[in-house]
Amino acid sequence: MKEQIKFSKNMGRNLVVLLAAILILIQFIPVQKTNPPLLREPNWDSQKTRNYAVRVCFDCHSNQTVWPFYSKVAPISWFVAGHVNEGRENLNFSEWKAKFGKDIIEELEEKEMPLKSYLLLHPSAKLNDTELTEFIEGLKKTIAYSQNDF
Repeated sequence: MKEQIKFSKNMGRNLVVLLAAILILIQFIPVQKTNPPLLREPNWDSQKTRNYAVRVCFDCHSNQTVWPFYSKVAPISWFVAGHVNEGRENLNFSEWKAKFGKDIIEELEEKEMPLKSYLLLHPSAKLNDTELTEFIEGLKKTIAYSQNDF
C-alpha cells in the first residue's frame, strides 16, 4: 500500500514538472504580432463614430492593435494573434474598402461583434443600447461617405 501511495505522489510530481516544462518551452514558439502601417481609414462621418470603432473594433480590426500583456504568453498568444489576424482579414479599418460596409452593420445589429470572449477582458468595449444605435447610425453614414471615395 505504501508503495502505491509513493508511486502516485511521484507520478503527480512528475506530471507537474512535465507540464511546467511544456509551458516554458512553448514560450519559445514565435508568434507574429504586427501592426502594419495605416493605409486608408474610412471617411468617418464624425469623430464620435471613429471613437466607437476604436473602442469596440480596432484591437482586432485595424493595424493599430493594442497588444495586451497576456498576448505575450503562450498558448494565449496563439489565440489572440489568430483572432487579430482573422479579424483583419474580414474587416480592417486601416486598409478600408467599401465592400466591408454591410457586414459591419449586420454583425453589430445581431450582437455577434464584439466577441463575448473579447468583452470578458475588455468590458469597456461593451456598448449600451444608445451607444450601439449611435454607432450603427454613424457607421451607415461613414459607409455612404466612403462609397464616394472609390
